Amino acid sequence: MQSLEPGSIGLDVGCGNGKYLAVNKDVFIIGSDRSSNLVSIATQHEPHAAIVADTLALPHQAGRFDFAISIAVIHHLSTPERRQEAVKAILECLKDGGQALIYVWALEQKHSRRGWDEGDDQDVMVPWVMKTGKDNPNADGTTEKTFQRYYHLYRSGELQADIASIGGEIVDSGYEKDNWWAICRKSSLKESG
Repeated sequence: MQSLEPGSIGLDVGCGNGKYLAVNKDVFIIGSDRSSNLVSIATQHEPHAAIVADTLALPHQAGRFDFAISIAVIHHLSTPERRQEAVKAILECLKDGGQALIYVWALEQKHSRRGWDEGDDQDVMVPWVMKTGKDNPNADGTTEKTFQRYYHLYRSGELQADIASIGGEIVDSGYEKDNWWAICRKSSLKESG
């Protein structure tokens, strides 16, 4: 991503508990997440802000932000159209020249503990275990509760294709730790009339 000037303003779309809000003290970030409980945790990362918002209906004015990040969010959307709509919503928030960093889970994880790879189903349910603690056991006495979370596992080139399909430009992209990532921006090409 481009170097950020002090005073830059950015978005963290799908910020969760806000762990990325305070990574650079010279910028101000507004986080958003669908979970009001996670947003209440994220608001503790002052001076940054966090709001409850849907990735597909961001409440921000178009063209106002210097940068955006969306880490491990878009792969939770269930159709190609919804994933592309999310990328479009993020890019629409950016100023001309602003860039977004997007991370998604990769299908190509044959060397990880998950072991997925080409040929495997791209749409999977992944168990997420929540510890309830010994002071708050479940009715059956256990101290864990398992939830199934939907993931679309992106194959090589798919994130770039989603970005291109909505008119975005890829600045850089790659693979890191079982994830595909792309730095992208709104197209700098002006449509001729």
